[in-house]
Amino acid sequence: MSNTIKPGKIWLDTTGKPIQAHGFSVFYNAQEKLWYWYGENKEKTDGKGSVWHWGVRLYTSPDLCNWTDKGLIIPPQPEDLHSPLHPTYCMDRPHILYCAKTGKYVAWLKIMAGEVSQFMSVLTADRFEGPYTFVRKIAKPLEMDTGDFCLHADPDGRAWIWFERPHFQLVCATLSDDYTDVTGEYSVHYDGLLPPLTREAPTYFERNGKRYLFTSGTTGYYPNPSKVCMFTDPHGDYTDLGDPFVGDQSGTSFSSQITSVIRLPGTDKYIACADRWMPQWYVKLLSRQIISGMERHFKTYTPDPSPRKAAPLPGELQRHRENTAVSRYVWLPIEWEGDKPLIRWRSEWDPKTI
Repeated sequence: MSNTIKPGKIWLDTTGKPIQAHGFSVFYNAQEKLWYWYGENKEKTDGKGSVWHWGVRLYTSPDLCNWTDKGLIIPPQPEDLHSPLHPTYCMDRPHILYCAKTGKYVAWLKIMAGEVSQFMSVLTADRFEGPYTFVRKIAKPLEMDTGDFCLHADPDGRAWIWFERPHFQLVCATLSDDYTDVTGEYSVHYDGLLPPLTREAPTYFERNGKRYLFTSGTTGYYPNPSKVCMFTDPHGDYTDLGDPFVGDQSGTSFSSQITSVIRLPGTDKYIACADRWMPQWYVKLLSRQIISGMERHFKTYTPDPSPRKAAPLPGELQRHRENTAVSRYVWLPIEWEGDKPLIRWRSEWDPKTI
């Protein structure tokens, strides 16, 4: 048993195995009085073969420190090379919403197979734990390429998706009433930025009637500086509040990428939860070299805003060289300076005393 969180250290579940739930979301189930943490299962992704993921894994915890493995809620489909859930394809950042209108849980998954095939898959289930079935296997919202994304639903049922339009815009689109599609209403933010400044990995949260998004830059698995913006209308103006990380001399967001923000029930206390994708790459000079290289590479890049049609999956194994099974997590409390969230490094902390 543990009573503290140690950012960047190997985090074991209650059976002693490393937690494998990346590109993740964390939420509180008030009925069960348990925290739920789900994300990409990278246990078989060793960088020596064709496995990118092994489904979506769920963990639960009563205290945010000790997590029990509940298994796969969306398993891979290793027998079908034409399935978006085949483990060779890049399934990233699963997000699940509950739709009160339909009584369904709706999962969106980002799927990529190199530069050839890139799209969203949408699935639904009667229970959060599944089983999930495809509603849309291959979908391009608004006929746009869609990079890292997040979802949010208001209590009144309105819901949105935010996604990076590679590699030059952040788009917010309104979801349909059943959350399985977009309506056609959308807005563009952080327009015209090129890598490494393009905003990706949007992470939504709220406080005191204000809406926020954390975003990272675009440098692959190499960490980079983050930004946070504030707004009231998802399709209105976003106010950029700058980099939330305090004392981050490395310019790497403490070598992490935020993917979820949680609020402790009944309090004004928030936690920023992030992946440390490649801990062996936590080198200041290397990250700066990658950022500079991206600037040079995209200096003459001209974005193509033309409509996109989804290409079918190639039906062949993909090669993956990144050993993301070693990925770790950086969870840190959020402090506040007026309306601006701030994140400071702590090597160890207790969720009960923040």
